[in-house]
Amino acid sequence: MKSKTSKESLTINTELVLPNDTNVLGNLMGGRLLHWMDICSAISAHRHCGRIVVTASVNNVSFNQPIKLGEIVTMHAKVSRAFTSSMEVFIDVWVENNNTGERKKCNEAIYTFVAVDQLGNPINVPECIAETEEEKKDLMAHYAEGNLH
Repeated sequence: MKSKTSKESLTINTELVLPNDTNVLGNLMGGRLLHWMDICSAISAHRHCGRIVVTASVNNVSFNQPIKLGEIVTMHAKVSRAFTSSMEVFIDVWVENNNTGERKKCNEAIYTFVAVDQLGNPINVPECIAETEEEKKDLMAHYAEGNLH
């Protein structure tokens, strides 16, 4: 099985916050954002392994600021680590004010997916190779914390 880099799994999705996506305060509902993030992250995991993937966990979700009606939400997801049958996907969420064009990071999370066959049984995934200095630094931090299996 050929190893892959994080950039090969990069997925960028963009959504416009519409009235049906908001709560009574005019803010994007957290569940809708999690749904969008799950889809973007799943596509990234699929690009890494080329197989059906299922969400195993969502960790370290942070909602740093509200996202308002009419704002543009852009999500960047990529596989950061791969294990035997699972993949960790980091996702950053950016919001853009459609009047001013101002863009800022407002959310992030770590999703874990498992690759499965047609019967739902876990299957092996390719190794994820760290290329950039930031990716190598993150990988070493995970080793130091004892988080790699």
